[in-house]
Amino acid sequence: MFERRDIVDLVLTSEQTMIRNEAAELARSLIAPRATGIDRTGEFPSDNLSALAQHKLMGIPFPTECGGRNGGHVSYAIALEDIGKACASTGFILGVHIMSAFCVYLFGNNEQKRRFLVPMSSGNKLGGFALTERTSGSDPSRIRTTATLKGSEYVLNGDKCFITSSGHADIYVVFAVTDPSKGTKGISAFIVERGYEGFGFGKIEDKLGLRAAANGELIFKDCRAPEENLLGTEGDGFKIALSAIDRGRIGIAALGVGIAQAALDSSKTYAKQRAQFGQPISNFQAIQFMIADMATEIEAARLLTQKAAWLADIGERFTKQASMAKLYASEVAMKATINGVQIHGGYGLLKDLPIERYMRDAKALAIIEGTSEMQRVIISRDELK
Repeated sequence: MFERRDIVDLVLTSEQTMIRNEAAELARSLIAPRATGIDRTGEFPSDNLSALAQHKLMGIPFPTECGGRNGGHVSYAIALEDIGKACASTGFILGVHIMSAFCVYLFGNNEQKRRFLVPMSSGNKLGGFALTERTSGSDPSRIRTTATLKGSEYVLNGDKCFITSSGHADIYVVFAVTDPSKGTKGISAFIVERGYEGFGFGKIEDKLGLRAAANGELIFKDCRAPEENLLGTEGDGFKIALSAIDRGRIGIAALGVGIAQAALDSSKTYAKQRAQFGQPISNFQAIQFMIADMATEIEAARLLTQKAAWLADIGERFTKQASMAKLYASEVAMKATINGVQIHGGYGLLKDLPIERYMRDAKALAIIEGTSEMQRVIISRDELK
């Protein structure tokens, strides 16, 4: 007899269904038609985010008293799948926004939640997550940005790179070293708002995929943040980052499922329409087998993602499951989009069709928020302990 905690309820509640339907309709009617254009220009999708805010989709997991929808991780994952299916850049921006808001929700005091989480959850303010530096990607212990308490302010110095929504986000959760002698236990987290003295922005990277997500540099030169903007206590930063990234990986997994589903849908439509040797190519077993594999692997990725989200919602440990979902969904997205390009033949190489964009966006998912190799390290450590 299984214990209740071992059984995932796959039946969506009425609220979860409502959130999924709202996200799907918004993605179909507004976000999808703009996706190709912003991919080509790199334009930040502010209009998409405003629409998500109007539909109260910027704070899905958070309680209503914090400005959110009280939907939890499962609702967030299923909504992000549909948004990512339409436009991975928009979905990725939303995922990072939610991840940064979780830092405030989980570790902020009541005043910080009032000042920062409520406007983030309601969509009035966009959040950014500032951990990565040139010397520290998979190894956060090597961050060099410092924060020194001087009077009633922390003075931050250093640079961050590849930060999503750079220059567009209003509220950034910034990780900096407060005590270099303590390693990861000397890292702290701070809320830094755009416009603070000494806080600036560098170049936006020209990327292969997720081109509209505005990944760029943050520059701190004697940036002054009020002491009350410290999240938790000094030394809590590494714990805060890992907790947020676990949740972020659920978001990346949901994006992977969405991209893969978009590739499958496009491939099915094309295969039924494209005729060769007097019949649709969907009649050929080689195509049918690719479609079958794509559909099966996408469903498995979706279930892994929902399992991790469900565990997070019921308060169980979910680090390994989030890594499994992120690892598998990102690699399924890559495989599905490569097969999708193959099914489209020569047309799959053209920017006139979205399938090549799906492939470029999918590649990013195996790298961001922890590479596939790092996910395997996390999973194997848990399995072998």
